[in-house]
Amino acid sequence: MARDLSDVRFLTVQEVADMMRVSTMTVYRLVHAGELPAVRFGRSYRIPESAVAGVVGIADRDVQAG
Repeated sequence: MARDLSDVRFLTVQEVADMMRVSTMTVYRLVHAGELPAVRFGRSYRIPESAVAGVVGIADRDVQAG
């Protein structure tokens, strides 16, 4: 079932970088590699908050398993 777009919270590349404690270039690399889904609005990217939670969750599981 498709979610209503008004329910989706989008974050800027800078906000994602701050949350993940990485550089903005790292976020751009993740987006371009297809590891972090993003939507392009004009010249900027917006990343769904749920996508960031998914990536952070995967990283957290990898750290705990390692």
